[in-house]
Amino acid sequence: MTSIFKVSAIVCVSAGIVIGLFFLERYVEDAVPVSEGKVKLQLVGVPTWADEPLKEAILAIARGDGEVLKLDEDAALSVQHNIERSAAWLVEVKVRATHDGLRIEGRWRKPIALVKSGLHKFYVDSEQVVLDFVPLRHLPIVEVKGLSLITANPPAGEAWQRDELAAAITILGRLDEMDQSVTPDKPLLSEIDRIDVSNFSGREDARHPHIVLYTKDNTEIIWGAEVGKWQHHLESTDEQKLAKLYGYYKEYGTLSGGVKYINLRDPQDKIPLPIDKY
Repeated sequence: MTSIFKVSAIVCVSAGIVIGLFFLERYVEDAVPVSEGKVKLQLVGVPTWADEPLKEAILAIARGDGEVLKLDEDAALSVQHNIERSAAWLVEVKVRATHDGLRIEGRWRKPIALVKSGLHKFYVDSEQVVLDFVPLRHLPIVEVKGLSLITANPPAGEAWQRDELAAAITILGRLDEMDQSVTPDKPLLSEIDRIDVSNFSGREDARHPHIVLYTKDNTEIIWGAEVGKWQHHLESTDEQKLAKLYGYYKEYGTLSGGVKYINLRDPQDKIPLPIDKY
């Protein structure tokens, strides 16, 4: 019986030591200043289209080059400066130290167009600000083709002022607005592959359409003049062009596989029906 009591006492003492060490470890971990690798960086207000690779890239920039982070306002300011200096995706950045980490919030730049220059490619947003290329699976982004000669690739974070690029982005912006208000569950932009501005302002042939979009199966969408210039070329108004395009899209559920082209610029033209292709 005595032996049983001794064994029980040893087991209880051992269990007590293990439990004590567990809580001591938790206490030490909470009490010691948090060092690099243990500071939690939290992105707040992340848009649904931002995939993991983009978030990881921003967090890597936030941590800096081997910088030791502690959970205080100095670290928050350092992280904020890192993002402002090297991450064009976020503007109006604010970083705050909380009880369990550093909270990063700001306004996200949403890419609307893709530009390819040789082996290099990058995005631009609605303000023509250049953004580094990161694959984004959940956002329809249209390639801009036909830009005049690109002699040097613009740096990320700077506005790339080109008239033909501005014309393309304005049209894509109108389509994005229509998608959000008219077809949010199935964006029309998801069927657009590219927008061609090679004949911008009729620089190649004044008689031909200035701007043309192409679907992923190569159906032509003849837009015409840049937004705001329709009256100079006796075209449909910009609002009529949008109404024609989205009327067709809503009726047939797609822009692809139906017709050879969709002409939006002529005021009297009717949109071809899918049967007209055959």
